[in-house]
Amino acid sequence: MPAPLTAATILDACDHARSLDRSRYETLDDLASAEAIQASISIARVARGERPVGYKIGFTNRSIWPLYGVYHPIWAPVWNATLVRVAAGVPTANAGTGAPPLSGLAPSPVELAAARFVEPRIEPEIVVALREAPAADTPEAVLAAADWIAHGLEIVQSPFPGWRFSAAEAFAAQALHGALLLGPEQPVSTLGAPAAQALARLGELEVELLCDGRLVERGRGANALDGPMHAIAHLSRELRRRGRSIEPGSLISTGTLTDAQPIGPGQRWETRLRGLDLPGLALDVR
Repeated sequence: MPAPLTAATILDACDHARSLDRSRYETLDDLASAEAIQASISIARVARGERPVGYKIGFTNRSIWPLYGVYHPIWAPVWNATLVRVAAGVPTANAGTGAPPLSGLAPSPVELAAARFVEPRIEPEIVVALREAPAADTPEAVLAAADWIAHGLEIVQSPFPGWRFSAAEAFAAQALHGALLLGPEQPVSTLGAPAAQALARLGELEVELLCDGRLVERGRGANALDGPMHAIAHLSRELRRRGRSIEPGSLISTGTLTDAQPIGPGQRWETRLRGLDLPGLALDVR
């Protein structure tokens, strides 16, 4: 007889990059139970010395909802153990030329072992750090509370074989979070004013995701629930319903701007951004 999914089972699978045997476990469909499992996982991670540094929001890209059968956003903590800060490296090829994609310093490629994760995939995102909790659950209030923005690559993973899961199972499995590669930060003031202009810039930014020099997919900032600040407003609203708020100083990865793409050893993944003064990132998978 199948057993219920537990926090220990899910955490062990993710820690050791092992897929769960679906025949051994009941399907989880209850979101309240999923939140309780995720909370238990967080307690276990804190107990072993990890520290939450913010949140990841998943399934903010409505265009991929039918692909996974998940029709609403989910979220989970980002940990100091899963955060990789990417230092700036050398000047980009078009720095100082006025060309739109990149400027400043391009981060050096990051190496990451695919074997650390179970069925890993890559997601290009915009990350926002909040100076304080938003005063209201609106994009404008989130923008007013924001400190900096950055480009990030989230590595997501699925302990459920073939990326087949219910929304509750994805929620319980730490919202599928594996790691977050965080690029150089820019003050939120670089978005300009007024707020409507800054929010529009975020929605209109473009990203290209490449593998071994081949364009795989394009995305826009508006793919994340109409924009990164909109996604955080959704998270703020959901946390308030639970008697919580976003902790000051939190960084929030606001959701993938493309579909999540499978990664494997020997690949180089790169991003190019247009519309914001943020450099792309490069990941060498080994």
